[in-house]
Amino acid sequence: MRKRPLQIGGGQPGAQDCITDVPGVLVGHVTLIEGEGPLSVGTGPVRTGVTVILPHRTPMWERPVFAGSHRLNGNGEMTGLEWIRESGLLASPVALTNTHSLGVVRDALIADEARRRSPSEMFWRLPVVGETWDGVLNDINGQHVRAEHVDQALANATIGPVAEGNVGGGTGMICHGFKGGIGSSSRLVSLGDERYVVGVLVQANHGRRHRLRVNGVPVGTAITTEDVPIPEPAADVLEGTGSVIGIVATDIPLLPVQLDRVAQRVGLGIARCGGTGENASGDLFFAFSTAEHELPGFDLAVRPAAVTQAVGMLALPYIDTVFDAVIEATEQAILNALLAAQTMVGRDGITAHALEWNRLRVIIDDEEGEINGR
Repeated sequence: MRKRPLQIGGGQPGAQDCITDVPGVLVGHVTLIEGEGPLSVGTGPVRTGVTVILPHRTPMWERPVFAGSHRLNGNGEMTGLEWIRESGLLASPVALTNTHSLGVVRDALIADEARRRSPSEMFWRLPVVGETWDGVLNDINGQHVRAEHVDQALANATIGPVAEGNVGGGTGMICHGFKGGIGSSSRLVSLGDERYVVGVLVQANHGRRHRLRVNGVPVGTAITTEDVPIPEPAADVLEGTGSVIGIVATDIPLLPVQLDRVAQRVGLGIARCGGTGENASGDLFFAFSTAEHELPGFDLAVRPAAVTQAVGMLALPYIDTVFDAVIEATEQAILNALLAAQTMVGRDGITAHALEWNRLRVIIDDEEGEINGR
């Protein structure tokens, strides 16, 4: 397990403390960082990328999984959710990128599926792609994410540790006025005699500085914008207008309606860090379970031999334990994104400063000293 400078809560992380602790789940990134200086639309500077999450290696069309979603605040986009709500089945990878590259990434996932099939074969696909806006640091209108970058992210996807901070779709993101980005965490869950994993991955691009809390400590009021500036023009115009995408993966047998409820709890982990789902923030959450491996695919020409199918479902009295794990792993994932991110200078010299661990440690130690009467 990667050593974390600060662990949130009392739950036990998985071996890698990231979403890929869920057996079979893979994550791949492509990071695009080019140029510096004044913004030139179409040229740069470029501070963006794409991240993909795969529930397993088998093509998703052939082996969909149960899934659910939740909208905390809808000033954002995640494609493919209407079919998820209708069917409860995820039949594509999940991808994350910047707002103005969402369509390119969606189309690239369709093209990837088309290459697996004969040119004359008829099929349809509704990929799940989420976005957050990186226009403070990135030439977002230049749409620098291309189809080949999605292909590279898919090829790079691995079950190993997840790179965090300024990587993939999180490359140009800002969180609570600090440099944000990709963060991930996991928690082991014991239910009866069985042990499962809950993993969370966030693309953190949200929040206001003064509201940031870490493990309950009001860090945002201790590190003021005078001490560590918020990236201009965010200090005057854009603070609190960003977004956050949260993806939950688990091997617990959950039905789609249960996964909707699991996805909803991502918002509570965000709230524990000080996020409020502001009016101009797109806060969209998605959850899937890998427990059912033999669900029928979507090939209309191939009908399963059995008309009905038995599936597993977690008994509801046990689901609170799952909720707790999601909340804790989400809070940890946001903190991990902040601590993994490095200070980044973007377009027009705009700078997003990292949240420095040494400074954070002093604040937390001081708070604990006050509580303990030292």
